[in-house]
Amino acid sequence: MKINADVIARTSLRLLNEVGLDGLTMRLVAKELDVKAPALYWHLKSKQELLDAMAALVMIEAVEGLESPRPGASWEEWLSRWAGRLRATMLRYRDGARVVAGTHVGHPAVFRLIEVTLRHLGDAGFTQRDAARLPSILLHYTIGFTIEEQARLGDAYAEGRNPYRPELVAEIADAERFPLTAQMVGEIFHPDPGAEFEDGVRVILAGMRAARLDG
Repeated sequence: MKINADVIARTSLRLLNEVGLDGLTMRLVAKELDVKAPALYWHLKSKQELLDAMAALVMIEAVEGLESPRPGASWEEWLSRWAGRLRATMLRYRDGARVVAGTHVGHPAVFRLIEVTLRHLGDAGFTQRDAARLPSILLHYTIGFTIEEQARLGDAYAEGRNPYRPELVAEIADAERFPLTAQMVGEIFHPDPGAEFEDGVRVILAGMRAARLDG
């Protein structure tokens, strides 16, 4: 197989589900491709460039088929939809949100998403400045939430040692010292992360709505 940056990144994403981000090395990727590790550096000069290429594939997958807002569609619906798609795509890969966090993605598909978002929010009455800055809050929330969501799966811990299990937290939270915490463990460690995510999206969109009105 002839290797290039795309092949290397796709192979790395496949390995990610097996070994996680901490276990992913250039040496392991090279072994999977049946080449020597130095061969990879002709195409990607560092582990960070590999992560950038992997993140680009995740972002492309997240926006693939995402249509421009329908006439009359609300900007809230539009932003909520792309945030949900991004979360769902990152969840398809072990540590997918950690891969995306802190990476540089300059693919045209991402710039198309930005362009459509800017135009849609401008039509909804946002200033150009707010249309450019406010969606970043939702983006950062989506990535951060998904990092935490994937961490709570406990893949980084030995089997049966996941400290995020609500029943375990309930055991170690002293109900006499921390009565409210003990009472609300089920909400703090929500059993339905999808519903919890949507709650956060609604709060951010409400803040964006208020910011537009204030402006």
